Amino acid sequence: MRRVFTGHPAAPGMALGRVRLEQPARFSIDNTPLPDSETDAEVARLERAFAVAREDMAELRRKLHGALAREVGEFIDAHAQLLDDPELLEGLRAMIRKGHYRAAAALKAQRDRLVAVFDDMDDPYLRSRGEDVDHVIARVQSALARQTSSEEKKLATRVGEILVTESVAPGELAHMAGHGILAVVARSGSPYSHSAILARSLHLPMLVNAEGVLEDLRDGDLALVDGVRGEVVVHPTAQDLAQYRNWQREALREDQRLAELAHAETRTRDGHKLRLFANAERPEDIERARALGVAGIGLYRTEFLFLASTGLPSEDEQFVAYRDVVLSAGGLPVTLRTLDLGADKADAAGLVAAAEPNPALGVRGVRLSLRQPDVFVTQLRAILRASCYGPLRILVPMITDATELVEVRRLLEACARDLRTAGHEIPDQFELGAMVEVPAAAINVRALLDVADFLAIGSNDLTQYVLAADRNNDQLGKLYQPSHPAVLRMLAWVIGRARVARKPVCLCGEIAGDPAFAPILIALGLDDFSMLPDSILSQRDALSRCDRKRLRALAPRLLRARDNEAITALLDKAQPAA
Repeated sequence: MRRVFTGHPAAPGMALGRVRLEQPARFSIDNTPLPDSETDAEVARLERAFAVAREDMAELRRKLHGALAREVGEFIDAHAQLLDDPELLEGLRAMIRKGHYRAAAALKAQRDRLVAVFDDMDDPYLRSRGEDVDHVIARVQSALARQTSSEEKKLATRVGEILVTESVAPGELAHMAGHGILAVVARSGSPYSHSAILARSLHLPMLVNAEGVLEDLRDGDLALVDGVRGEVVVHPTAQDLAQYRNWQREALREDQRLAELAHAETRTRDGHKLRLFANAERPEDIERARALGVAGIGLYRTEFLFLASTGLPSEDEQFVAYRDVVLSAGGLPVTLRTLDLGADKADAAGLVAAAEPNPALGVRGVRLSLRQPDVFVTQLRAILRASCYGPLRILVPMITDATELVEVRRLLEACARDLRTAGHEIPDQFELGAMVEVPAAAINVRALLDVADFLAIGSNDLTQYVLAADRNNDQLGKLYQPSHPAVLRMLAWVIGRARVARKPVCLCGEIAGDPAFAPILIALGLDDFSMLPDSILSQRDALSRCDRKRLRALAPRLLRARDNEAITALLDKAQPAA
């Protein structure tokens, strides 16, 4: 029977696949006695469920290759042997025919009995085999619970899998994306979590805060995920599948249309010119961004060089890496962000001896750099040496007070003097900027503008600090809202003060590349956006639909709005029809 579950869209797109539950489902067991007239049909249901479970195991075995086949194959073979155990199946048949058990109730009773036997064994290995029994029975229960038509079953064998889970970590998601996962449905989470950002980068449709999916869905259910409308349709109808095929055709046409916007100027509907930059962390990101006609690299994350090394990279190693980044930009300006490591991940670079209880509020970004001057000076020297190969700006993260940027400039100028003395060619001028991601820096931005050459707003961290809501805490997903009036007022303040000071300000967070935020950011007066390369074309398209004059006139009312609903209503009225 067709059912629809709703959630919050976290990554757009549609996907059709079989449900794969990350954790065992809780099955509803009917314990009422079975009438004599239904026993044969119930035995047949049970046998079909065993056959489906065997088929699933065989298919999984065929998909495994290499080291994974060696590691996992042993467990699959053990489970397959249990499924083929004639005593297990015969005992279940007898429970149905003689004890008038329903198939699911018989499975549960047999499972409880066998697991209890294994639990009483002294040998640890034999005790562990109880887990195999548990897994096998759960697989048969899942097959038994499916209400799958023969046509749906044929279709399900030709599609990949939809991961249905409580939550998923970025590392897990990256691994699963390479192993057939087509979409993700999570019962908790936030559209602005690292996992959601990664899903968008991987082009995996994703829903979060989807209630009821873990309780009501079963392994193998055919499901259609709509990452735009925020829906999961289980057992989709022919009409649903036709809609999916139409979406595929439309998506192809839309991709072709957007491709025509590569290298086009970014202008609002009323002709105001904007600049789109790219966030990058790898050379291939820069190559992709240049192909899309960006104005430059608005944020290059240097910490990945540190995290990829077994120890601290030397000055020469960093110089070569930064030089190659500048050269690969082909003359476009590049903004290198200095180390943005915190105590939660700095051990990979050997910079912090012990973890902090709250790394988000601890020694991270510039705080860590100034506490490790030898490491920081090495990075600054490498950046300065690379700066003669093309236009390069230096961006400092996690600035709280203007004095921190003054200290960074002092170190930078000392490095430049030493390098010139040693015979290196260093530009006479270099631009030093501050990231505005701490509320104190935003509120006191005028002091920061006195010492900074440019600003970059890190809206991801700024939002979580303003709202005191960790965007990776699944329980706070609904609270983490970049469109919250308090966040918008802070963004407007920073953008406005930079404009008065005649200094560039760019927004580098996730909302910079979110088409839904395009009219809001235009209304606040933003001209420079930096985003993932894959967001460039869709955001260029969204910005071209914005009437800047009308939106800017709306800004005072927008900033007086008391909630997200009022903001949405104002924007709907202001935007002209497409």
